[in-house]
Formats: sequence, C-alpha cells, structure tokens
Amino acid sequence: MTINYPQSDLSIRDDLIGAQARFWEHLAAPGTWLSGAERIAIAAEARGVRNCDFCKIQKDALSPNSIQDTHQSSTDLAPNMVEVIHRIVSDPGRLTEAWVRGVVDSGISDGAYVETVGLIATAMVMDTFAAGIGHDDVPLPAPAAGEPSRYTSSGAKRAAAWVPITEPEDITEEDGDLYPGRSAYIQRALSSVPDTKRGYWDLAVANYLPAEHMPNFDTDFRAISRNQIELIAARTSALHGCAY
Repeated sequence: MTINYPQSDLSIRDDLIGAQARFWEHLAAPGTWLSGAERIAIAAEARGVRNCDFCKIQKDALSPNSIQDTHQSSTDLAPNMVEVIHRIVSDPGRLTEAWVRGVVDSGISDGAYVETVGLIATAMVMDTFAAGIGHDDVPLPAPAAGEPSRYTSSGAKRAAAWVPITEPEDITEEDGDLYPGRSAYIQRALSSVPDTKRGYWDLAVANYLPAEHMPNFDTDFRAISRNQIELIAARTSALHGCAY
C-alpha cells in the first residue's frame, strides 16, 4: 500500500513512510473483534468528529453528562459506537471508568472497545502527521474482506486498568511478542488485543523512538535532540490534558 504526500515538498524518512503503509494495511484488514469495513468506518468517524457541533458543545460544558443531544455522524456505525468514537476523540480527559463500563453494558465488548481505542489513536497519529506537514488527510484504504479472529489473550485480566490488560508474566505463546524492549504500563494499555497493540506501537515507534532508545536521554536518535523531542511531547501532552 503506497503512502505519499504530493502537497508537501518535505523529505520524509523511508522508515516512517513504511510504518504508515503498514498501518494502512493493518487498518483495512479484519481485526480481532471488528471487520475491515468496521475498522475503516471507525477511522472515518474519527475524522468526522471535527465537524460535530454536539461534541463542541459537550466539551465546553461543565460536565459532559449535563447536556443531551445526538452526535453528527458521518458513517452508518451504531449510535453506541459513534458515542465511543466522538468522546474518545473530542474529550478523552473526562472519560471515567463508569463511562467505560457503560460502553460495555451497551453491547460493545471489552475487546471491541480496546480495538476501537487503538485504531482511533493510531489513525489520529496518521492524520496529525499529515496536518503537521500542511497536507490533507491521506485517503483511507478500501476495507479487506474476511472475518475477525476473535482471539482473546488468555492472560488478560481487569486489575490495574479500566479494561483487561495482559501483564508480562501472563503472556502466552499464542499472544506473540507483546513487549519487545519494555513493558511499561503505557505499553500494556492495548495488550488484551495483541494485534491492535502491535499495530499502534509499530507506527508510534517510527514517530517517536524505538523502545531500546527510550531510557537513553543522552543519545540523539532523530534529526532533533532528545531534549527537543521531550519538550514537544510534554507541551503536547499538557495541551491535551494528558496526565500520564
């Protein structure tokens, strides 16, 4: 799958383009709990949040639950899935464990929720990159045929997080390589759906740093220094209300 940016004259690293192409293929393919068509629709709906008036009103409200209305959807996804996507994209800092449990009670399984979160996060990496270089969104790929695998990590359990995660000591051979290099909790977040976890980190590493370089603050791995990278990361986190 080819990724290019004809509106930009910037030189983009080959490994970054390769990671983006791999994610586009990953997004289009049947997942663990979602079909290829559902996965593409989730990415399209995430883009559509930009034009949702209710999301803007809800985000400005003292409490997101204080007003009731309907999201402006750009797909035919079910209303409960539309709610999940819009809230994650527009107002993630005010999500609660009770809200997540309500999502599951509405009929979206823990696994489907984790897969959805991972796809939204990774698709937004793609779209933010394009915006950052002054380019339009890369067209979404066509969905591939096939059925979801419905694989459940047998070691996944709900204890340290709002959703089940697979701790390093609970990994099975069927899970594959879940934690190459590091197993900090940010790496465990999507671990109950291993393919989603790997899809996210493949692109995240290309945009940030390989796991083995993360603890080495005196090593400059990219074109800008590590101090510059962390300053940008900290400022972006602050602007997004990320307390991690």
